[in-house]
Amino acid sequence: MRWDEFTTACPELAALGEERFRARELCLIGTLRRNGWPRISPVEPEFVDGELMFGMMWRSPKALDLLRDPRLVVHSVVSRRDGDEGDFKLYGRAAPVDEPERRARYRAALKARIDWEPEEPNFHVFAVDVASAGFVTFAEGDRFGMAWDPEGGLRRWEQRES
Repeated sequence: MRWDEFTTACPELAALGEERFRARELCLIGTLRRNGWPRISPVEPEFVDGELMFGMMWRSPKALDLLRDPRLVVHSVVSRRDGDEGDFKLYGRAAPVDEPERRARYRAALKARIDWEPEEPNFHVFAVDVASAGFVTFAEGDRFGMAWDPEGGLRRWEQRES
């Protein structure tokens, strides 16, 4: 499902994810290499017309991974070891964006955010098809987690101090 559909289905979790992606302007994606081993790579998330998109250098290893096997995990950047900022994870599939109009909208969104845009056609753009997501934080006095998928809906847990 598109990001805007995920936002409708699970607004609380989607808001936490979008907040973290926008705040850092960077996230990590996990892909599968040709030999089956995982690869983790940084990418800049871009929200374009209700879709979560990622641009990548032409023929980069992570782009080639996704062209071969579209499964991915997207993880927000964690910068403190105490876990109080929380981390968001999203699981899904990456779909190449080939339509000129969608690519132009991606380029315009990137240009508006960082005053730079890649030149056509030498870059990859992927849109994420969301399958499931989760969030966890270990903030002192506020330890909780959430998980969502279309079949199970939103599930929550809390860790209470004993």
